[in-house]
Amino acid sequence: MSSSTASPAPSAGRAAPGFVAASYREHERFLWALSYRLTGSAADADDIVQETFVRALERPPARTEEPVRPWLARVALNLGRDALRRRKRLAYDGPWLPSPIEAEPEPPSFEIPGKEGTEGRYDLLESASFAFLIALEALTPQQRAVLLLRDVFDYSVQETAAALDLSEASVKTTHHRARRALEPYERDRCRPSPELVERSGAALVRFLQTLATQDVAAIEALLSEGVRVINDANGEFKAARRIVVGPNRVARFYVGLLRLDDPGALRHELRLINGLPAVVIERTTTVEKLAPRFVMRCEIDARGLITAIHSVLASHKLTAVKALAP
Repeated sequence: MSSSTASPAPSAGRAAPGFVAASYREHERFLWALSYRLTGSAADADDIVQETFVRALERPPARTEEPVRPWLARVALNLGRDALRRRKRLAYDGPWLPSPIEAEPEPPSFEIPGKEGTEGRYDLLESASFAFLIALEALTPQQRAVLLLRDVFDYSVQETAAALDLSEASVKTTHHRARRALEPYERDRCRPSPELVERSGAALVRFLQTLATQDVAAIEALLSEGVRVINDANGEFKAARRIVVGPNRVARFYVGLLRLDDPGALRHELRLINGLPAVVIERTTTVEKLAPRFVMRCEIDARGLITAIHSVLASHKLTAVKALAP
């Protein structure tokens, strides 16, 4: 097969509205889950799903009596890879982080019956985690698509080849390279679990409580030796444009921010974001160039020390996070 990402050949004429409506009800959640993991962006996933069903209406598959999910998935995958390529071409102001999301439908909504000989290595919860989505950034758009289909959505080699318009040999080679690129993630892999939720939440609360004391040494004691702070504001708001590394630098960085800000003007709420605890923070007053709301989360090691702190401030990244109640 060719490696072209052209959309499936359309049939003549528009699809019946009832066909598209029924397809939307049945497949929208699956397509969103696939598109979000492919792009790491909730807003892009929304756009991809919408455009996929627009194409289903205006240029439907030739045989609407056959299962439509493979056709829809192929269109969404083409759109998603195009979105990834555009993002890679554009200069991003500062570090990039995935869009936080609060919840997805239960796994049964995504079940794909009749699978045999597949690789299901990552479940839906892990594949939507920040750690996994950040790790996927090391992959090319093609590798990312192949790995998601094979290792998350339980596609066979044959189905993956058809979905991406690749030969089966190319799928196998791309899959192997994608897994090799994820070896650093595999070494530090920590699957989401109730126990990890509890420990991560406790670590985040301890950090915020200790930060309020502005005691640099006490803050350092909560951080691992290689702790990293990554802020994603995309130039929209004031934020560190470089990754801050090391316990002392991280502690002083946050104490410095606290001294420049008014803690009384911030309110927050602990929530599950991408399967793990995070804090949604909102500002009660408007301050020029300071983010009115953002999400902060952390990663921890086996000792409960914080290894990474992620803050997403860019407003276009927060479309899937609800505002705090008044």
